[in-house]
Amino acid sequence: MDEKIGLITIGQSPRIDMTPEMQELLGPMIEFVEAGALDDLSDIEIEQLAPNKDETVYISRLRNGKSVKLSKPKLLPYLQQKINKVEEGASSSIVVCTGSFPTLTHTKPLLFPDQVLKHVVEAVLGNGTIGVIVPLEEQKKQMLEKWDKIPVVVEAVSPYEESDFEGPARELKDKGASIIVLDCMGYKEAHKQMVKSVTGLPTILSRSVVARVAAELA
Repeated sequence: MDEKIGLITIGQSPRIDMTPEMQELLGPMIEFVEAGALDDLSDIEIEQLAPNKDETVYISRLRNGKSVKLSKPKLLPYLQQKINKVEEGASSSIVVCTGSFPTLTHTKPLLFPDQVLKHVVEAVLGNGTIGVIVPLEEQKKQMLEKWDKIPVVVEAVSPYEESDFEGPARELKDKGASIIVLDCMGYKEAHKQMVKSVTGLPTILSRSVVARVAAELA
């Protein structure tokens, strides 16, 4: 019998931009149960989740391929609802976002990518500096707080648009980065290879690290 793993996005499902790469790492015996916090919301309702000043900002993908900025506190109730629903049919789940969600509750194993990333980076970094790439300029300050125990430099490049990854990647190397982290589940293998090729630095892709840990749980 195939193992069922829940994939809960803060945007809308299905995440056709993400699941094929994760499926390849998890193997054919894994079946995804996908759900999105915004799945049942109208365009107007989604607009109402836009962040106010000083609120933590996240970004995710809609079914139509567009991206949307979201307020963390406004998003949380919808995300919790989807976790509860997915747990009815999945043996374990993943919140496919590298944001921090310590208040979410669950009754089955729930993988949080931000925790996986932090522990992996801390384990391999040594005395170096991490270069972090995030989707939004507004998230740079959040990254300084997130990686507060580690020397960090940050650049912003959206995974949901045609963007220049090479320039920001070189900037991170010039600023002393010894390893680069693509800190969003929206980044894909092609983005990783682009960054790695121009910097020559080890580059960590969130979705692949998380998928490999999920494979162990399965």
